[in-house]
Amino acid sequence: MDKENRKNRIDRDPVKIALVSLAAVALIAYVVVAIFYNSHFYSGFKIYGIECGGKTSEQVRQEVIARINAYTLTLEERGGLQDVITAGQITLKYQDEGGIELQMKRQRSYLWPVMMFLRRSSSPVIKTIYNRDSIDGVMNQMNAFLPENVVAPQDAHPGDTEEGYEVVPEVMGTTLDYEKTKAVILEALDQGMNAASLDEAGCYIDPAIYRDNEELKAEVEELNSLLTARITYDFSDRQEAVTPSVIKEWIEKDESGRYYIDDNHVLAYVQQLAEKYDTFGGVRNFHTSIGTDIQLYGGDYGWSIDQNATAQVLAEDVKGGKKETIEPQYIYTAQSRAENDIGDTYVEICISRQEMWCYQDGSLVVDTPVVTGNPNKNNGTPSGGVWAIDAKMRDYTLRGEGYAAPVDYWMPFNGNIGIHDMQNRYYFGGTIYLSNGSHGCINTPYQAAQTIYEIVSIGTPVIVYD
Repeated sequence: MDKENRKNRIDRDPVKIALVSLAAVALIAYVVVAIFYNSHFYSGFKIYGIECGGKTSEQVRQEVIARINAYTLTLEERGGLQDVITAGQITLKYQDEGGIELQMKRQRSYLWPVMMFLRRSSSPVIKTIYNRDSIDGVMNQMNAFLPENVVAPQDAHPGDTEEGYEVVPEVMGTTLDYEKTKAVILEALDQGMNAASLDEAGCYIDPAIYRDNEELKAEVEELNSLLTARITYDFSDRQEAVTPSVIKEWIEKDESGRYYIDDNHVLAYVQQLAEKYDTFGGVRNFHTSIGTDIQLYGGDYGWSIDQNATAQVLAEDVKGGKKETIEPQYIYTAQSRAENDIGDTYVEICISRQEMWCYQDGSLVVDTPVVTGNPNKNNGTPSGGVWAIDAKMRDYTLRGEGYAAPVDYWMPFNGNIGIHDMQNRYYFGGTIYLSNGSHGCINTPYQAAQTIYEIVSIGTPVIVYD
């Protein structure tokens, strides 16, 4: 009886009852949680970047499918451009191989009190499939390949400046290597990447030569060494400067890669000078003493550059880096180097008026009637041009077929045609030349011939017109 009572007292012990109850509750809780984690993932576990805690494998599977369907690959490009490739463009799909379910089975739900606090080190690989053959079509629609967005790369190179050359920096450009770009895109898609930098991946075609290239800098220095000359040609009221921009056109490179001044280019430049500034036998506008404006053609008066000699001197001066003002070498020279090369001292003859004028330093000194060649005997005085006094002779005898005529003053300007006095002629001017004209010379009263003789010099221009 005492034992039974003692047992009953123990069975009714509140502490023991509480402990038993607590153990029962804990067991029930353990079983419930174990059952839960038999079909739900532990917290802190991720698959394909999705937080799986408290989710079933099917829930995770649907989220994976949704994320794959919303997949985009952003391609970062030069110039601030971007291209985005979507799942729809490449027909990207989830390839279900049961990895999510298998991961659930490996979870060991019966060890949930321990597993809940363990770090998750791995998750199943989510496999996808897409249409690799569609990549070319996608790439052809990319902004990066549109012609208006493509800038070709340019090497750093020597560039012109006003005074010479300088290194022009390279242009990186935005031209993509198609095959490299394709490989990077495929790799990014295979790895499920959401972004890729085409620049960092080395997809662009870059310049071969950059601004810090030592050979390039040496090349620019060599070019500038050929441009140190500063030469100016003086044409009185006009000048021609041989500047670096001119000299640049004469530079060539030999087989060894060295730069040099090409003498042929220098000669071509001098030929252009001659075309511009030579006046010998050229066309001139002239305002006559009778108030008319005429054009003169031909004759032997004017400037003519010795092109070969001038080119030789110029080439030597440029190669020597000289800085000077010079004149060209001339074959023929005139009284004035100004654009009006006739100047202010000249002789002017009008055939139709049978009149001759002589100007000295712009002042009229002689205005005299004359007798010119007889055109009716084919001895007409040549006209329409400008000639130069070839000689000055005193007490000279003019000789021709059937005649010998002594004169005191002889100033030839066109072969055997010249200005001279004619003392046995008493009348000048009018129409005498048509019946009793000279053999082509300008018969001049003695006093006028003497004055002209004292004024002119060899080279003084003589203008003859009708």
